[in-house]
Amino acid sequence: MRETTGYAIGGVPPFGHRTKTRVLADRSLLGHDLVWAAAGTPYTVFPMAPRDLVGHAGGTFVDVRELSA
Repeated sequence: MRETTGYAIGGVPPFGHRTKTRVLADRSLLGHDLVWAAAGTPYTVFPMAPRDLVGHAGGTFVDVRELSA
Protein backbone atom coordinates (compact mmCIF):
# COMPACT_ATOMS: atom_id res chain seq x y z
CA MET A 1 0.00 0.00 0.00
CA ARG A 2 2.71 2.49 0.95
CA GLU A 3 4.53 1.96 -2.37
CA THR A 4 1.40 2.97 -4.32
CA THR A 5 -0.10 5.69 -2.15
CA GLY A 6 2.80 6.91 -0.02
CA TYR A 7 0.79 6.26 3.17
CA ALA A 8 0.54 3.46 5.71
CA ILE A 9 -2.57 1.28 5.89
CA GLY A 10 -5.11 2.90 8.20
CA GLY A 11 -4.20 6.43 7.19
CA VAL A 12 -4.53 6.40 3.40
CA PRO A 13 -6.29 9.63 2.37
CA PRO A 14 -8.62 9.72 -0.65
CA PHE A 15 -6.24 11.96 -2.63
CA GLY A 16 -2.61 13.07 -2.68
CA HIS A 17 -1.27 9.63 -3.55
CA ARG A 18 2.23 8.97 -4.81
CA THR A 19 0.86 7.34 -8.00
CA LYS A 20 -2.43 7.69 -9.90
CA THR A 21 -4.92 5.58 -7.98
CA ARG A 22 -8.44 4.55 -8.95
CA VAL A 23 -10.90 5.82 -6.33
CA LEU A 24 -14.39 4.33 -5.99
CA ALA A 25 -16.93 5.66 -3.50
CA ASP A 26 -20.26 4.12 -2.64
CA ARG A 27 -23.28 6.19 -3.67
CA SER A 28 -24.70 5.85 -0.16
CA LEU A 29 -22.16 8.47 0.98
CA LEU A 30 -24.38 11.04 -0.72
CA GLY A 31 -26.94 10.43 2.01
CA HIS A 32 -24.65 12.24 4.46
CA ASP A 33 -23.95 15.95 4.71
CA LEU A 34 -20.44 15.27 5.99
CA VAL A 35 -18.07 12.30 5.97
CA TRP A 36 -14.73 11.80 7.67
CA ALA A 37 -11.70 10.66 5.67
CA ALA A 38 -8.24 9.48 6.66
CA ALA A 39 -5.72 12.32 6.62
CA GLY A 40 -2.38 10.59 6.15
CA THR A 41 -1.90 8.77 9.46
CA PRO A 42 -3.95 6.14 11.31
CA TYR A 43 -4.73 8.79 13.95
CA THR A 44 -5.96 11.75 11.88
CA VAL A 45 -9.13 12.42 9.89
CA PHE A 46 -10.81 15.41 8.29
CA PRO A 47 -14.45 16.26 7.49
CA MET A 48 -15.72 17.03 4.01
CA ALA A 49 -18.94 16.90 2.02
CA PRO A 50 -19.04 13.58 0.13
CA ARG A 51 -19.43 15.11 -3.32
CA ASP A 52 -16.45 17.45 -2.69
CA LEU A 53 -14.35 14.61 -1.29
CA VAL A 54 -14.91 12.34 -4.26
CA GLY A 55 -14.45 15.26 -6.66
CA HIS A 56 -11.05 16.17 -5.19
CA ALA A 57 -10.05 12.50 -5.33
CA GLY A 58 -11.03 12.26 -9.00
CA GLY A 59 -13.25 9.39 -7.91
CA THR A 60 -16.39 7.80 -9.23
CA PHE A 61 -19.60 7.07 -7.36
CA VAL A 62 -20.60 3.41 -7.75
CA ASP A 63 -22.65 0.80 -5.91
CA VAL A 64 -19.99 -0.82 -3.74
CA ARG A 65 -21.78 -1.92 -0.60
CA GLU A 66 -23.72 -5.13 -0.39
CA LEU A 67 -27.41 -4.57 0.14
CA SER A 68 -29.00 -6.65 2.89
CA ALA A 69 -31.82 -9.02 1.98
